[in-house]
Amino acid sequence: MTMNPTELKGALEAIIYAADEPATLDQIATAVGEEKAAVRAALDEMIATYASEDRGMEIRAVAGGYKFYTKPQHHEVVRRFIKSLRPPLRLTMPALETLAVIAYRQPVTGPEIQEIRGVNVSGVIKTLLEKRLIVTAGRKAVMGRPILYRSSKEFLIRFGLSDLEELPSLKEFEQLARAALGADEGIAPIEPEEPESMNADGAAISETVETTAATETILKDPQKEAETAEADAEQSEQTKAESAS
Repeated sequence: MTMNPTELKGALEAIIYAADEPATLDQIATAVGEEKAAVRAALDEMIATYASEDRGMEIRAVAGGYKFYTKPQHHEVVRRFIKSLRPPLRLTMPALETLAVIAYRQPVTGPEIQEIRGVNVSGVIKTLLEKRLIVTAGRKAVMGRPILYRSSKEFLIRFGLSDLEELPSLKEFEQLARAALGADEGIAPIEPEEPESMNADGAAISETVETTAATETILKDPQKEAETAEADAEQSEQTKAESAS
């Protein structure tokens, strides 16, 4: 039986609230037994209503689905509440720098990340995998077949992005990371203990955001990208020749 608009919006609100991960349009339409066009229209109206009214939450389209978030003006009080409930999720500044390299150059291998950052990144990559901010993406077809890494769905959720096309310019990455990771106490130094904060979803974490000038230059340097592409092509040709022989 077809729901009236009020019933449909109530059902959508309940589904999005109950979902652990962003609920996709297909999932929601299947659950309520309505056409996707009708569900999308109702969702658009709900998003506009939550944005305009004096409510503590809003609905955002992120990672291919829909999810509730607390509004920015309430982050401080939510941060204090969350800190009283559980220990914070910690991310170091090197982890953020490595995450930036992966986000803007993905899919990318460990050796490529290490060349860009100039330090061993195996430990940091392991941490990002454990935090589910990155995932493996197969192996690169070059000598040694190194593992490729890319950002994950959890990364999109943390940073409030619908897809990777919404990634800002690298100069805006620090500002985005501040908003997503709750950086309200300034850029933290590389220390064993770091100041704590909160993300847009109410999860307490520590402030560890800085993209170095060297990383920014390398990531955006056309000559560096051309050299990398040329080297990859040479390695690929060499691999093909060896296979043929």
